[in-house]
Amino acid sequence: MTTTALTRLTQLVTNDPSLGEGPLGLIQDAAVVIDGDRIAWVGPSSKAPATDNAVDASGRSALPGFVDSHSHLVFGGDRTQEFNARMSGRAYEAGGIRTTVAATRAATDEQLSANVAHYLAEALRQGTTTFETKSGYGLTVEDEARALRIAGEHTDEVTYLGAHIVSPDYADDPAGYVDLVTGPMLDACAPHARWIDVFCEKGAFDGDQARAILTAGKRRGLLPRIHANQLSYGPGVQLGVELDAASADHCTHLTDADVDALANSATVATLLPGAEFSTRATWPDARRLLDAGATVALSTDCNPGSSFTSSMPFCIALAVRDMRMTPDEAVWAATAGGAQALRRTDVGRITPGARADLTLLDAPSHVHLAYRPGVPLVSGVWRKGVRVA
Repeated sequence: MTTTALTRLTQLVTNDPSLGEGPLGLIQDAAVVIDGDRIAWVGPSSKAPATDNAVDASGRSALPGFVDSHSHLVFGGDRTQEFNARMSGRAYEAGGIRTTVAATRAATDEQLSANVAHYLAEALRQGTTTFETKSGYGLTVEDEARALRIAGEHTDEVTYLGAHIVSPDYADDPAGYVDLVTGPMLDACAPHARWIDVFCEKGAFDGDQARAILTAGKRRGLLPRIHANQLSYGPGVQLGVELDAASADHCTHLTDADVDALANSATVATLLPGAEFSTRATWPDARRLLDAGATVALSTDCNPGSSFTSSMPFCIALAVRDMRMTPDEAVWAATAGGAQALRRTDVGRITPGARADLTLLDAPSHVHLAYRPGVPLVSGVWRKGVRVA
């Protein structure tokens, strides 16, 4: 295999405290050696072994590729008018999803696949090398299954979200829709997904319905995650912890018991600041979660209704400015935290044996991601050892 060294990095984030300074495992004046699709060596630039190729990164820093563990990219249309109305004073409600459901059902497979490819390429240019994405805008057996097939063409991290909202077709029979989601729709979708998710919220699914949906998914071998406590206090976080969900996502409205449950479990609190930015909602209190000992991830929640951003650097800046995270905490949450939310050990870190996913910044430190918000600092991206952006 061909080996490549990135040398003279001003700073390297490894996310391994045994390799460098602090929780981020920072190495100054560092080098990284890539062998095939894996990291082969990290350390001081002066001690880098000989390689077939070398990239002089002088003046730049590097960190693991971002791990975006929550997105909704299989959709048709957009919701520009809804966003404009919301910015003019209308409150955000879960029911706006119906607009996208209609557009997604009307789109062809080719249109939906092109849309996913477009937004994943957009994210890749901004340093995101691992992507999760969901169904949830079809809400029929056929449309949910095709959404998952299309998602699977682009990523291995595919989530069945037939329980996004109650389908408009079942507006007068929510119990019937739960039966569909846990029966014929699950049968059609389970072969195409790794995860199952549910929007546990007023206007979507209550705790009992969410429990039935996630439990049915677990019986079919799907791993649970949950949209929890976004718009109001509710049972979502507690249910997620009880069912060993990999992540409880949003976590905006939390009781002390919710925080304690997350801190004493393997369920990651995935925070989605793009949603609060785009809906002018209350910010999640990351500081409260971190101080309690909970594991926190950051993700974009990229979707056409409530968080139409694919930029992890933007979400890092929001988390530092408005969610009381330090720059170190935000970068860890956007890399290693996202990996934990996907229960992955091969991404989110730059250590020997890990997948060679790296983001090169045209800046001397990862702190610039929050220090210079909105500036396109990503100057190179490697995914599986190949420079892709």
